[in-house]
Amino acid sequence: MGGHKPNVWISDRYSVQQRHGAAHQTCLAHLARNTAFALEHGSDDLPLRFKLRFGKAFDLAADIANFAASTIASKKRALEQQLGNLLSAATECDLARQLQAKIGRARDQLLTFCDYPGEVDATNNGSDRKLRPCVIQRKVTNGYRAIWAAQAEADVRTTVDTARLQGANPFQTILDTLARSRKNRPQK
Repeated sequence: MGGHKPNVWISDRYSVQQRHGAAHQTCLAHLARNTAFALEHGSDDLPLRFKLRFGKAFDLAADIANFAASTIASKKRALEQQLGNLLSAATECDLARQLQAKIGRARDQLLTFCDYPGEVDATNNGSDRKLRPCVIQRKVTNGYRAIWAAQAEADVRTTVDTARLQGANPFQTILDTLARSRKNRPQK
């Protein structure tokens, strides 16, 4: 990442994804899928209680831009209290225990989006959707056979996405980038 450390990094629970940002938001959608699995295959109600808690977190994330800072803080405290109760609940179900452990390890990263209202998502679904075309391209072409091709693809996609985020015309941004590149290229 060239020394750049974003304020918040959003990802799943893979260890390689940890510590990329100053703060971390664990993708709640990934944990919700783990919860759904434990609910379907487990033998007690703890996964259901986690599912209900995640529903409240998703509701907060969806409406967070409409709340005052004091309301967000209050809702965050309530969710943290509920989480503490669920993490300390007794269970005989192995799947529920595994779910408790996984969520417990992510505890400090579950509500980071509350500290950045309207700026940070509670999931990395948007990032995953943006990566999908690159993954499809790699699979269709059986991977890039030259590093320059992979780098060129990444450069174009990064330029287009950055332009969109800034409200600029992506195609004009590409043209401007190419023009600057030609201008700065050493003469032969």
